[in-house]
Amino acid sequence: MRASDRAHLTLREEIIAGDLAPGSVLAEVEQSARLGISRTPLREALGRLVADGLAAPSAGRGVVVTAVSLDEAAPLFDLRIALEVLAVRRSAENAQHDPAARELFSGLAVRFEDAVAPLREGAEPSEYYALTEELDRAIDSTSGNAYLTDSLRTVRIHLVRLRRLSRHSPERLAESAREHAAIARAVAGTNPELAAAATVLHLQHALSHLRTAPLPAPDPPPPGDPAQPSSTNTTSTLGPEARPKETTA
Repeated sequence: MRASDRAHLTLREEIIAGDLAPGSVLAEVEQSARLGISRTPLREALGRLVADGLAAPSAGRGVVVTAVSLDEAAPLFDLRIALEVLAVRRSAENAQHDPAARELFSGLAVRFEDAVAPLREGAEPSEYYALTEELDRAIDSTSGNAYLTDSLRTVRIHLVRLRRLSRHSPERLAESAREHAAIARAVAGTNPELAAAATVLHLQHALSHLRTAPLPAPDPPPPGDPAQPSSTNTTSTLGPEARPKETTA
């Protein structure tokens, strides 16, 4: 993997995770030193972050991490519903002729069903989010449309950032696991209409949760505080294992 690719993935993951907060300045000198690369591949990585919508040029400051707002939720969910419904329809149709795909989605459905009770009881959700990533990748790989997959990945990135603006809810996570199980079951059963309906229901519920359970706004900075977020992250290193997490609850 090229240095610019690794830098792009690392910075993108840090933005999605919230380690690089909105408004953080991605200074070339600082980031190239931190990531152990020259400024040329870093500039390429920053340009890709701008194309992703995760960063933007700022006069006199260079490139900064973009803000994220719940006001963006409705248009993003509108787009994701349109794209995701098409993807699951194609996956279910293609599964009719692919026994391995049917087995894959059937296994995912079982794992989602098994996750419901622990999530309701307050289990740490990182394994559940990893499982939702598996379902996304399974849909992407069986939909048969690389352009659709690329579009979905971009939308998912922004929705993951939005998810961090809502309150953690064990009951919502359990409900979400049931919804994901229904999607996987429908694809495994080669039923495009049921897969589409289950997907729409899940995404509508996810949007409703974002709207009804927002985190409180952060306290304003004290008078005289420039409130300039730092882009320094001493625990992050650039490695080939860096991978963006793109899944929404």
